[in-house]
Amino acid sequence: MNVEEVREYCLAKKAVTESTPFDDVTLVFKVAGKMFAIIPLDELELSIALKCDPEAAVALREKYPSVKPGYHLNKKHWNTVHLDGMIHRDLVMQWIDDSYNLIVKGLTRKQRELLI
Repeated sequence: MNVEEVREYCLAKKAVTESTPFDDVTLVFKVAGKMFAIIPLDELELSIALKCDPEAAVALREKYPSVKPGYHLNKKHWNTVHLDGMIHRDLVMQWIDDSYNLIVKGLTRKQRELLI
């Protein structure tokens, strides 16, 4: 996957916004104001940081060498996936879905209703 494919996939989700709050070289994707995906554009190899259940994060890191703890984020709750060709695109899309759904699940009922 390339940056544009990942970007389009994230933006296709309901009520997702995109911003560059840290600098001009980081794309941040949010739902209801909460981050679920971050793409650093200044890295040599494409990667994406995704919110993750802490237990699932550890399991993914053990199974896939391309999955590392999040850079500057809470390492228990974020994984950085290096998209070096070793990870299948369907798996990356599933992890994006999981990250998005984890955020939506944590929203209040009123916040979720506003997404409809």
